[in-house]
Amino acid sequence: MKWPAFILVFLAPLPAWADMIVAARKIRAQEILTAEDLLLKPDSGPGDVSLQDLIGKEALIALYPGRPVSDADVGPPALVDRNQIVPLVYARDGLLIVTEGRALVRAGAGEYVRVMNLASRATITGRVTSDGQILVSQ
Repeated sequence: MKWPAFILVFLAPLPAWADMIVAARKIRAQEILTAEDLLLKPDSGPGDVSLQDLIGKEALIALYPGRPVSDADVGPPALVDRNQIVPLVYARDGLLIVTEGRALVRAGAGEYVRVMNLASRATITGRVTSDGQILVSQ
């Protein structure tokens, strides 16, 4: 059976409307979001993120008061800043080597970062651990 177009419109799934999260004040990039920074605007649009998902994350871009905040606007907080001296850790088969390096980019836990080994001046890549160290492997 072929359905008329106007009936198909009524059968199509509708987006889920929920409270929209907006910025309460101007939030600069690289600021950590708190509960005081965000407001719920009731029944304003499609809700794609919850308040708990945003609290504790870092703003990737500037957020302006009254404008919606989406999951793409925030990310995990950075533990390593550009040009920061960080410990480089190589651990394999009982061998542990720890030295210092200079981070070449800003990164958060679990992200890969380029680091210059201060002893050899070689540029290497490692993963940022939860305590701010760089784990280097082959």
